[in-house]
Amino acid sequence: MSIQYRQDMPPPGGFEAVKYKRNLPFRGPSGLVILGAVTAVCAYGFYRVGKGNLERREKVWSRIHLVPLLVAEGDRDAYRRQEAALEREREIMKDVKGWEPGKSVYNNARYRSAQSIVVL
Repeated sequence: MSIQYRQDMPPPGGFEAVKYKRNLPFRGPSGLVILGAVTAVCAYGFYRVGKGNLERREKVWSRIHLVPLLVAEGDRDAYRRQEAALEREREIMKDVKGWEPGKSVYNNARYRSAQSIVVL
């Protein structure tokens, strides 16, 4: 018994060509362009930080130079308030015999100024 054998063959003209090449489209700037852009942005950032440091240093020094003026102004204000308080005390206690305005109620002669905070 003999079966006729028929082999599969390619179609006439052959099969389509196998695509094995990489077909990658252009996907943005090159690495050197990106590196250059990052370097430029970092340089600009450092430039701005340097300018900010100079400006901050100038502001700090201006505050340092203003501290004596502000302390003197605070002292004048404290003196004015203390004199006004003594005057009010004189007015309120004028009818009390033996009352000395401004004398410490703690029987202590030591002068102690009001607490003050200097903010820099």
